[in-house]
Amino acid sequence: MELIKWRKARRSEAQGDACVELARLPGGIGVRDSKAPDAGHLALSRETFRKLVEQCR
Repeated sequence: MELIKWRKARRSEAQGDACVELARLPGGIGVRDSKAPDAGHLALSRETFRKLVEQCR
């Protein structure tokens, strides 16, 4: 079993308390709240994640 490596998004650090972490998952990208890592994560396909990032710009 491969350990998932989470990393904090660069923009989260600039926002202070708005902390988002990302990880590569098999077949996609994981997104979670760094303040509540045990609360679960959102799993997105790479295409859906790309579209989300484009909409947030």
